[in-house]
Amino acid sequence: MYEHRTQPPLSRLAFAARLLRHAAVVGGMVCISLGIGMLGYMHYERLAWRDAFLNSAMLLGGMGPVDAPKTDAGKIFAGLYALYAGLVFLIAAGILLAPVIHRIMHRLHWQRGT
Repeated sequence: MYEHRTQPPLSRLAFAARLLRHAAVVGGMVCISLGIGMLGYMHYERLAWRDAFLNSAMLLGGMGPVDAPKTDAGKIFAGLYALYAGLVFLIAAGILLAPVIHRIMHRLHWQRGT
């Protein structure tokens, strides 16, 4: 997936393409997670899709829900979704930072002519 330390670093264009691929993966992951959250809030809390979107987006962004859950099932869903959203946030950050960190490390350790 990434070039070996004995290979030269990617060109800027190839690196930009790699960043775009990683961003596309994160975008897909966030869209799926947003959909899961919206469905859960719509089902368990009977929220309109706009309110379900807002609550899900706020949790995925690390801010917290806007509407406090009122039903027991909604409270359990909101708690589990909050834990899930925290993991998605960390995983997304890792996926987005991985190519940048790799490029920095690669430039520091690349041995020319080896």
